[in-house]
Amino acid sequence: MSQTIGKTRLAYSRAWHHVDVGSDGRTLGRLASSIALVLMGKNKPIYDPSTDCGDYVVAVGCHDLRTTGKKRQQKKYYTHTTRPGSLKSMTMDMMFEKWGGGEVLRRAVRGMLPKNRLRDKRLARLKTFEGLKHPYEQNIIKIGGTGVQAQAQAQESVIGKLPEVQQAFQAAKVEASA
Repeated sequence: MSQTIGKTRLAYSRAWHHVDVGSDGRTLGRLASSIALVLMGKNKPIYDPSTDCGDYVVAVGCHDLRTTGKKRQQKKYYTHTTRPGSLKSMTMDMMFEKWGGGEVLRRAVRGMLPKNRLRDKRLARLKTFEGLKHPYEQNIIKIGGTGVQAQAQAQESVIGKLPEVQQAFQAAKVEASA
C-alpha cells in the first residue's frame, strides 16, 4: 500500500485567495496571521512543514490598513546594511508615505512566516495593492474564504427566470399536485 495517499498533484495545486483589507474588520496582526497560514498551506489536509504547499493571496485596499493604539506614530521599522553606523529607523506613518500599506502588511506577514528557506518563496505569493484594481482578477478562486462559484450560486439564477423554465416548473407543480 502506498504511503502517499492523497498527496497528488491536485492536492498540491495552488488556489488564489482575495482579501479586501479595507472592508475587513480585522487589525494588522490578525489579518497578517491568517494570510501567513494560507501562504504556508496550513488550511490544507496535506500540510507538511518541509514542503511548500501554500496558496496565493491577493490583498487589495492596503491603504486602509487598520491598526490600534498609537502604532502609526510609535512603531518603528529598522534596517541595517551591516556597515558601522548604518542603522536606520522609520515609523509606520513614514513607511505608509514612502512605500504604502502593502509594505507594512508584507513585513507583518514576513515576521509570522517560519524563518527557513521557504520563507521568501512563500512571501513571493503574497500580492499587495494599494487600490482595489489588480491584474489577477481571472485567477481568483476564493473571496473571503468562500469560493467564487459558491457566491455565484447563492445569487438568484438567471436561467430560472426564463419563460421556458417557468413553464416547466408550473407543469411539474401541476403533475405533482394531481
